[in-house]
Amino acid sequence: MITSTLDQFLDPNTGWLTPQIAQRIVQWQPDPKVRARILELGKKAEEGSLTAEEDAEYERYIEEGDVIALLQAKTRRLLEEAEG
Repeated sequence: MITSTLDQFLDPNTGWLTPQIAQRIVQWQPDPKVRARILELGKKAEEGSLTAEEDAEYERYIEEGDVIALLQAKTRRLLEEAEG
């Protein structure tokens, strides 16, 4: 069976993804200043008042958030499977 590169990256058999590291990945949250900026940009996006620069910044946050959410979800699944 061929697995995704993310699954291979998170494979606990590689030895580097310890339960402690996995827990830190799952619990990670962005800095409060970054969260505030994302909320600010989101509000402006809803209003349709983002500048081109702000739109690019907001899009980057969204893309990064998607990757982080996927990483956290897969890591959470690995922790649940390990617990049994």
